Amino acid sequence: MARIEGIDLPRDKRIVIGLTYIYGIGNSTAQKILAEAKVSEDVRVRDLSIDQEDAIRNAIGEMNLQLEGDLRRKVSLDIKGLQEIAAYRGIRHRKGLPVRGQHTKNNARTRKGPATAIAGKKK
Repeated sequence: MARIEGIDLPRDKRIVIGLTYIYGIGNSTAQKILAEAKVSEDVRVRDLSIDQEDAIRNAIGEMNLQLEGDLRRKVSLDIKGLQEIAAYRGIRHRKGLPVRGQHTKNNARTRKGPATAIAGKKK
């Protein structure tokens, strides 16, 4: 079982997809990591050798990426900072509304949550 940055990668997936399970690594970053580590993208996670795992860990270390806990902490602190200075984006975060200018009249149910009935509205 490959364990990188404290995350157990799914065994049956290709390594390029498995790396994206680490918070802060997307598809293009995973491809760069594997190119630097000289590991094929088509290798399954279960078929990785210990040397290949170490090469991937070293490649991630050399790239100085913020991953997992550090990145989550940074994002939450950035949001708290926006809320403290009462920026428009911070207010939207606090209210649980869309932050990036989306309309909310008809959609935005993912961000607003399920619709709630208002008592006494029907006449």
